[in-house]
Amino acid sequence: MPLLELDHVTKRFGRVVIAEDLSFTVGAGDTVGIVGPNGAGKTSLFGLISGDLSPGAGQVKFDGRTITRLDSAARCRLGIGRTYQVPRPFTDMTVFENVLLAAQQGGGLRRKASYATAANALERTGIAADANAAAGRLGLLARKRLEIARALATGPALLLLDEVAGGLTDPEVTVLVEIVRGINAEGIAVVWIEHVVRALTSLVSRMTCLYGGEFIGDGTPAEVLANPRVREIYFGSDPDLSTAEPLQELEKKKSNE
Repeated sequence: MPLLELDHVTKRFGRVVIAEDLSFTVGAGDTVGIVGPNGAGKTSLFGLISGDLSPGAGQVKFDGRTITRLDSAARCRLGIGRTYQVPRPFTDMTVFENVLLAAQQGGGLRRKASYATAANALERTGIAADANAAAGRLGLLARKRLEIARALATGPALLLLDEVAGGLTDPEVTVLVEIVRGINAEGIAVVWIEHVVRALTSLVSRMTCLYGGEFIGDGTPAEVLANPRVREIYFGSDPDLSTAEPLQELEKKKSNE
């Protein structure tokens, strides 16, 4: 039984098609990368999974349960955690307070359990040293770590990452990939939307391309990146795809120079 299942999901805003009869499954512990040009509906797809959006047709199932009519808070309690493209922490609160709030409000934990979970999430994302810092003073990489830590504090079985590598340098992306790799090694399924495609090729075992509300490629990263239609859509619009080498290979090349 799949952990997540979208069953013929459709969503439109007027004439704008967000999802057109989409069917999609993710198994427990899977790593899936989603690529697609801007405006393809990738973030809206996450909204349909997390409960920020309701489908016009079709069903969303999680861990064998139909959750189509559940709101985002209920889905979070069931085990769906997500990040957002632009981190928006509570800037006047400390890093620890931000994550503690996620553990309590998102994960439904109280007292010692919430404190322990928040501290653990900071450790897992490598940001424990900044626990007492004001979140508004963090640099971009630290904000990305905090965004992931907040999602982890809710106790997800499925983690949705929305362009968390955007704006980072290659070494910073390497750090982020290793954080996500560690999370997945704990058995948490990861679905990662990303324009920095080399980050995905370093981690995911499966990749799919979303375009015009439809999946136009699904398979291993190599298979999807070699798909003629995927290449036609990307070349000229996403130069990062033409250099989509795994980060480990890039690091090897640098070390040999």
